[in-house]
Amino acid sequence: MSRIAIFVDVQNIYYTTRQAFGRPFDYRRFWQQVAQQGEISHAYAYAIARDDEGQRKFQDALRHIGFEVKLKPFIQRQDGSAKGDWDVGITIDLLETAAEVDRVILLSGDGDFDLLLKRVREKYRVTTEVYGVEALTARSLIDASDRFHSILPNLLL
Repeated sequence: MSRIAIFVDVQNIYYTTRQAFGRPFDYRRFWQQVAQQGEISHAYAYAIARDDEGQRKFQDALRHIGFEVKLKPFIQRQDGSAKGDWDVGITIDLLETAAEVDRVILLSGDGDFDLLLKRVREKYRVTTEVYGVEALTARSLIDASDRFHSILPNLLL
């Protein structure tokens, strides 16, 4: 049975599925699909901590499914822009976990992760997979993965 690690860029998945379909991603259905393919030994969801009841309920739902939810504070800059990027945190966790699993699954469309996937595949010989909205996923990320899964309506609420 293959050991699987999942890494979810929550903000990226939220905004891309909303933009493409107007509907949120179904994390429970996704979990059920992946669990049929092997043992999910690690599952992390990276999100931004906002003081919002809806967000807390969503994060609790992710925990109930089986994800470890990692939160970073939402930072509103004086110029009105916002900061809340998890790229470095995802990278560190994925690098530290890759040696313990057979497959790494990243949910994101962010092309910044292409070098990461290439590196863990070369160094740890793991299979790398990406789930993303195809039209909104960086081509470099798709090309860097062993297998790309296009998020389609069957994985939406």
